[in-house]
Amino acid sequence: MSAKEQVLNLLKENSEAMKAGEIATALSIDKKEVDKAIKALKEEGSITSPKRCFYTKA
Repeated sequence: MSAKEQVLNLLKENSEAMKAGEIATALSIDKKEVDKAIKALKEEGSITSPKRCFYTKA
């Protein structure tokens, strides 16, 4: 499973918005990979940012 899929699945399971660092820790993957995945998912419209540096499913 790609980092992008892992991030999206985690955000779908979690009801609260999460920071990139929290996502990286929860998934045990590098924060840079999480940042890339978040950027791609935001461009697709799959996730949103309710407040600065926090992300949740769209």
